[in-house]
Amino acid sequence: MVSLLVRRTIRATPARLFDAWTQPSHLKSWWGPPGVECADAQVDLRVGGRYRIANRFPDGTIVWISGEFELIEPPHRIVYTWQRESQADAERVTVRFEPLGDATEVIVLHERISDGVVRDGHETGWAGCLDGLEDYLRGIARVT
Repeated sequence: MVSLLVRRTIRATPARLFDAWTQPSHLKSWWGPPGVECADAQVDLRVGGRYRIANRFPDGTIVWISGEFELIEPPHRIVYTWQRESQADAERVTVRFEPLGDATEVIVLHERISDGVVRDGHETGWAGCLDGLEDYLRGIARVT
């Protein structure tokens, strides 16, 4: 098993970032790396609650990511399991929003990844998601 740590400083408050990360109406506007559209997002934001996110790829294929919330500490931390629909074992994602003056450092720790190839794919995906989040909060429309 391997882990991945991704950091990005974004000019927004932890509360604004937490809402963007946890509210379906916001998620649908920024989630996914370039070329991937968030076709649907369902969030039951409570410990034990579940989420589902539909990633629509350019060829029309939809891949669902789902999991369960393990810890919710608004607006600073969320911990949840992560599983693609065809995946046997759940991974874990911890997202922290650390204030830095007039900005916030978004820290994503993705754990329980099966191998380096999958890890590299997640790294590309998270970088694209964070690009989309930053653009969304700056009012830049996403091109899919």
